[in-house]
Amino acid sequence: MRRAQLPPTLLAVAAGQGGVVSVAQARDHGLSDKDVAGLVRRGTVVRVTRGVYDVGAVPLAGRSWDARRLRAAWVGLLAFGDDAVAVGPCALVLHGVRGLPPTVRPEAAVPRGRNRRDRDGIALRQFDAGMTTTELAGRRVATLDWALAQAVPELPRGHALAVLDSALHQGLADADGLRRAHEHARGRRGVARRHVVWGLADARAESPLESFARLDCVDEGVPPHTLQLPVHDHGGRVVARGDMAWRYRDGRWLVAELDGRDVHDTPDAVFADRARQNRLVATGRIDVLRFTGRDVGTIGRTVRAALHR
Repeated sequence: MRRAQLPPTLLAVAAGQGGVVSVAQARDHGLSDKDVAGLVRRGTVVRVTRGVYDVGAVPLAGRSWDARRLRAAWVGLLAFGDDAVAVGPCALVLHGVRGLPPTVRPEAAVPRGRNRRDRDGIALRQFDAGMTTTELAGRRVATLDWALAQAVPELPRGHALAVLDSALHQGLADADGLRRAHEHARGRRGVARRHVVWGLADARAESPLESFARLDCVDEGVPPHTLQLPVHDHGGRVVARGDMAWRYRDGRWLVAELDGRDVHDTPDAVFADRARQNRLVATGRIDVLRFTGRDVGTIGRTVRAALHR
């Protein structure tokens, strides 16, 4: 008897779901439950939880953080059935918000789901009264204001600021949207420790690293005077922008450049970064500090020392 194989159409579905599919989707694409069981025995697919299978060709440990976060969001949806709603960090993943921690716990909410329980590390969140939803990729997802309200009180401070910055920077939310999210969050456990980050959110932050670095500086008492400082040459032409900047008393500037590994590691990017730094220094009015993600936790101290010199 010919062994069952994974249909290309099912693999296409899985590609948009972080590599996971439900048993119902497998049936829709021609596999019987017996076929699926055989694929699990042979190691072709991996059972994640009851009725959910990972069919990705690349082992989980070898996938990107983005792929793993997307997988977590879909595991939560598929585990709790067609009426499940993506919430919290999982909803932020599906909205395309950046700045979440590398590992996101699968979770979902189900209307009238009191008889259901967490299982296999997948959290069933309470369905918030008044929560609004939208449809993304064919599934119900908490609207961005509710997803932020659910996620921000529970996230580490740096990531909390990063997701708020990302929502603004990408145009997914505006100031009114963040205000609504903050109101939805009031009374939640952990929100009291996050009130400050709501006020720090800034659409000019272009990457999570910039958000982490800015919070580091705020904590050290040296919040930047501006973000994305336009730098002009002697002819008045804008030749570069500084990620974060502080104005010295004599009118000169200290600029901090944040180099994310994924953006700045290629040879072309290294060349462009060097040329950009040369343009900054050539104005004669700017000192430049450069940081990477490994420097988070010490950036504020370094900036404070530079300003006090």
